[in-house]
Amino acid sequence: MRCRGIRGAITVPDNDREDIMTATKTLLKEILRANEIEIDDIAAIFFSTTPDLNAEFPAAATRELGWPQHIALLCGHEMNVPGALPHCLRILMLINTEKKAEEIAHIYLGEAKKLKEAKLEVSGGKA
Repeated sequence: MRCRGIRGAITVPDNDREDIMTATKTLLKEILRANEIEIDDIAAIFFSTTPDLNAEFPAAATRELGWPQHIALLCGHEMNVPGALPHCLRILMLINTEKKAEEIAHIYLGEAKKLKEAKLEVSGGKA
């Protein structure tokens, strides 16, 4: 079994607790669904937000979802790069899996879909 990383991103409408929690739960659930992940397969999750999102820790959403306390969670802010997509929440989920890297589905929702499109342009079509 290998440890694989899954990237995900979503935009958050406003810098308030409810919007951050809702967006985080939506993204987490979609990552699990798209990759057929069991909660016990999650090794760790890194959450980051653009500096304009600070009303709540995104990791708190896992507790509201009832996920176990033993999952390692960490929150931080993205670099404040001029022109970067605002109100963006990102996730890097590390999972234990037999899947190959190319079988992993990286999830981009809302305005964050632009991030995936930009990666495709830079890499010549490979996400």
